Amino acid sequence: MSDVVRANRDAWDDASLKHVHEYDELLAEARAGTALLPAERQLLGPVLATAPEIVHLQSGHGLDDAALVRAGARSVVGVDFGAVAVAAAQRRANELGLPCRYVVGQLPGAPLRDGCADLVYTGKGALIWLPDLRVWARDVARMLRPGGTLFVYEAHPAVPLWTWDADEPRIRADRGYFERSHVNDTFPARGAVERQATLGEIVTAVLEAGLELRHLAEYPDPFWRPGDVDAAAWRGRLPNAFSLLAVRHRYC
Repeated sequence: MSDVVRANRDAWDDASLKHVHEYDELLAEARAGTALLPAERQLLGPVLATAPEIVHLQSGHGLDDAALVRAGARSVVGVDFGAVAVAAAQRRANELGLPCRYVVGQLPGAPLRDGCADLVYTGKGALIWLPDLRVWARDVARMLRPGGTLFVYEAHPAVPLWTWDADEPRIRADRGYFERSHVNDTFPARGAVERQATLGEIVTAVLEAGLELRHLAEYPDPFWRPGDVDAAAWRGRLPNAFSLLAVRHRYC
């Protein structure tokens, strides 16, 4: 584990203490099973109708997994590199009787067998932790069964550029779209190094792994925003999220 990855894991563990401190609140949210966004429900509807076995990479607090089970998933295996997040998510799943299992693992390189998933689900702050998207995409393809689906709902790669000014959208003077990483000064644990990749690089990594792109869309609304901020960049003029759906060929 590199020094950067170790520092990021420690920062993520610190931030994940929120999942412990707010356990009862998150338990109620998991019980409601409403964490999936409308676009996710629409795009994943046909896949979830088949009762898939799901792998969730960078599973975090596990609320998405509860929603996936409620929407039809047979089971979910969550992989996260933070032991704090994994423990909190497993405790909630056990308390609710959900068919969800969580393991600690550094990504790429999920500690799961080949062909174990009908659907690999990820996003909502996941790709920023990955040092090599090409290796990650090959790992996804390895875990998918023939005909299996990769689904990503994630912050748009342009998001690091936007300021949180309320009057009008601005580009941060200290950020660039084609940079490889930046220090996230808004992260709850502060100081985490986030990886950057362009949308073209993300799509190319998926295609080079042998997956067939079926859907790509961009959205003006962020998947997350702090409750005390109303940034002009979130008011419909700029891209703040994207979704991607790709399928492993059945003849693989």
